[in-house]
Amino acid sequence: MNSHNSNFTFQSWDSSLIQKSYSPRIGEIRMVDYLLNQSLSDAKYVIIGIRECCGPLANNGRIGAQFAFPAFVTSFLNSQVHDQYPKESLCILGEVVEMEPSVPGHSTDKVPELDSFLEQILDAYINASQIPIFIGGGHNNALAMMRWAAKHKKLAVINLDAHADLRSTDVRHSGNSFSTAMEEGVLLHYSVLGLHEGYNNAFIREALKSDQIFHSYYESYLFQQRNLLDDLTNILRHFHTDTQVGLEIDMDSIAYMPSSALSPSGWTLDQVRQFTHHFVKTQKLVAYLNLTEAAPITETDSLIVGKALSYLVRDFTGI
Repeated sequence: MNSHNSNFTFQSWDSSLIQKSYSPRIGEIRMVDYLLNQSLSDAKYVIIGIRECCGPLANNGRIGAQFAFPAFVTSFLNSQVHDQYPKESLCILGEVVEMEPSVPGHSTDKVPELDSFLEQILDAYINASQIPIFIGGGHNNALAMMRWAAKHKKLAVINLDAHADLRSTDVRHSGNSFSTAMEEGVLLHYSVLGLHEGYNNAFIREALKSDQIFHSYYESYLFQQRNLLDDLTNILRHFHTDTQVGLEIDMDSIAYMPSSALSPSGWTLDQVRQFTHHFVKTQKLVAYLNLTEAAPITETDSLIVGKALSYLVRDFTGI
C-alpha cells in the first residue's frame, strides 16, 4: 500500500524490493532470507525508513540524512543470520520519502507536515504490542513517534545525544522535538545523556532545569569517570512498571560518525552498542527505537553508516 501528501510519499516494501539489495552467496543465510519469511501481522519489531533532510536543514544541519536508510538496507540485508541467534520477528514496513529535496533555509514549513504524515503511518500500520524502529532522517521525526506511543501508555524517553533538542518551539525543526512533546504533554520524563557542554546554549541549559528532565554531560564521563551504563540503570530503575520507554540514538553522539552535526569527540560505536544492549536487557516495557541524524555523503560514509545502523538494530532486536 502506498500513500502520499503534498511533500512526502510512503512506499510499503514487498519481497521484490527487499531482494533488490541482496547479494546471494551459496551456503550463507542472509538477513534478507529471514525477512522474506516474516509478515507485518506477526512482527514484534517493525522498521520504517525515513528519507528526508528538511528537519536538519531547518536547524542549520548538514545535508545527507535522506541517505541513511538506503545505506542501512544494503548492510543489514546482507548481514548473516545464524541458528543460535534468537529469532524475534521483524519486518521492514517501508519508507517515507521527501519527494523534492529541501533547500537550506526553506524547509521549515515541511516539518509539521511530516510530523502528521509519520503519525498517520504509525496509526495505520503499527499496533500497541509492536515496537517500531525509525531509521534515517532528522531528530524532528521523534515527535511523531512520541505522539503515537503516548496514545497507548505513559511515555518516558532516553536520548543519547550531543544536543538536548530543547530549542524554542516557535518553528518546527530537528532541534525542538522534545520541547514540543513536553509542551504537548505526551512526554512525561526526558533523559538526555552525553550532552556536549560547548554546544548547548543558555536557553537550553535553563530548560534542562525542569523536574521532568535528567541530563548529563559527555565531559563528566570523559574527565570524571562517570559511568554511562550505571546512569542508564539508575534512570530505568526510577520509572513505574507501567511506563514505556523510548530509546533515541542521535548518531552525532558517536565520534566521527557521518551525521547532520558531525563531531570529532564523542562515544565510540562499541560504547553505544553496549548502551543499546543494556537498555533492552534492563527495560521490560520498550516503546520504540529511533536511529537518527546519520548523514552519509560519500561511498565511504555510506559503508560506515550502514554497518553502524545495522549493528545497532541487531543489538536492539537480538536478531
